[in-house]
Amino acid sequence: MRCPFCGYPDQKVLDSRPGIDGETIRRRRECTRCNRRFTTHERPERARLFVVKRDGSRQEFQRDKTLHSMLIACRKRRVAIEDLRDAVDSIERELYQEFEEELSSSVIGDKVMEALRDIDTVAYVRFASVYREFETLADFQEVLDSFKGRKRKVTARAS
Repeated sequence: MRCPFCGYPDQKVLDSRPGIDGETIRRRRECTRCNRRFTTHERPERARLFVVKRDGSRQEFQRDKTLHSMLIACRKRRVAIEDLRDAVDSIERELYQEFEEELSSSVIGDKVMEALRDIDTVAYVRFASVYREFETLADFQEVLDSFKGRKRKVTARAS
């Protein structure tokens, strides 16, 4: 590993502790050349998991794509990035527990919808409209009707 500031390959580890999720290790490092400090997060390497797309093509699961799709759905919403990262961590953990080699992209979409439903209802509807390819107002109404009588979960919002 190289220093992100000066590129020097030698650092010393100042502190190591488990990450919040219990699956990562957070290390605080200091470059031995420029003395700047930075943090790294290490996670165990897992077997590769492939996603079978609607068109039948396959590509490796990328957690960043899942986070990016959630960020798009939450654009201009007061949703904490940590809430989304936690949701992606949970989704990724579930996928690796449930599947060994490959899974349908619809499984990921369903899990993202489930997570967004609890995080932000507007983001949920936005994501659902693209994921389920809404074409009419009736499609939106069906999703909105699913919220009737449901108690709203209060989550911490970013300022």
